[in-house]
Amino acid sequence: MKIAVITPLFSRSLELMNELAFHFPEVKHNADNTLKTKEDMIAFLHDVDGAIVGREEIDDEILSACPKLKILSRYGVGLDNLDLDAMKKRNVKLGWSGGTNSNSVAEITLSLMLSLIRNLHIATTLLKQHTWKVNGGSELSGKTIGLFGFGNIAKRLVELLSPFHCKILVCNRTHDEAEAQKYGITFATKERILEEADIISIHLPLTPTSQNLFSTEAFKTMKKSAFIINTARGGIIDEEALKVALKSGEIAGAGLEAFEVEPTQNWELIDLPNLVCTPHLGGNSKESILAMGYACIDHLKNMK
Repeated sequence: MKIAVITPLFSRSLELMNELAFHFPEVKHNADNTLKTKEDMIAFLHDVDGAIVGREEIDDEILSACPKLKILSRYGVGLDNLDLDAMKKRNVKLGWSGGTNSNSVAEITLSLMLSLIRNLHIATTLLKQHTWKVNGGSELSGKTIGLFGFGNIAKRLVELLSPFHCKILVCNRTHDEAEAQKYGITFATKERILEEADIISIHLPLTPTSQNLFSTEAFKTMKKSAFIINTARGGIIDEEALKVALKSGEIAGAGLEAFEVEPTQNWELIDLPNLVCTPHLGGNSKESILAMGYACIDHLKNMK
């Protein structure tokens, strides 16, 4: 099999590339991230049997131009960038393992919670500007946490929150009472969580239903002292509405890992002092990079 590695993050790991080359002598990679257009993608994929793909968009037009392609092995956990119907129609298999970066993302989520509620980000920024202002915020312990979605990442986050003895409210499409008992959570409506939560954390896929799920009305319903965190996908939070809410004090602050457009250029939002943000690095710890990469290789090996 001839393999193409689309995602640069995989190609930048010497360990992963050596492991892939051991099993597949014919490999080409995109370490310098030179695939900028759909035409670039088609030219890169047209003669390969399998590909390792990250967040890059793969649609029916690309698949139709690459008839040799037998499998897309997903480096990561979300599937919203892949046209699954087109893959099925064209008999392109999906290699995917859920939960490979759940601990990494859950740890970033917890760090955002602590940074926001303890005022660490604002205090650090002020001190770097030579302003000594002592405001230690509030303790995370005992607070009410609202989770939207209850997949692998949210479950791991609940485990990490255990020592803080928080009340955990979960809004999820399905209600598994056995899981609720196991994790010590309470299933709740969106409205209840918006009204009661001290911190809201989003763990949903981006779908037409979740697009702009958190906008002006949601922010007006939240406590003025509350924080919202998105380590899932950009577009679930309406960035323009969030900008207004942060500026006006409708909510106390936000933590963003994901943006509507990445890399983001929404500098007016980024520059707000009560926003903590990262360039979508939550799932990219050294450990999760290897876990995701080895899972991708296993899926390709299973197609041999």
